[in-house]
Amino acid sequence: MAYISSRIRELRKEKKLTVQELAYRCDMERSNLSRIEAGRTNLTIRTICIICNALEVGLRDVIRA
Repeated sequence: MAYISSRIRELRKEKKLTVQELAYRCDMERSNLSRIEAGRTNLTIRTICIICNALEVGLRDVIRA
């Protein structure tokens, strides 16, 4: 989970998005996305897919180590 969380943060920064902008695209609270990026919450596959769609990347780009 820690890898996925850090990968989400890395991809967000590559896309030059703020936490607020990505949260808006995912239709979630900024604080929830901050917790996800910090690795302080468990993610469902559904949530990871929503984030992938918002980042315009494939699931493989987020979960591959």
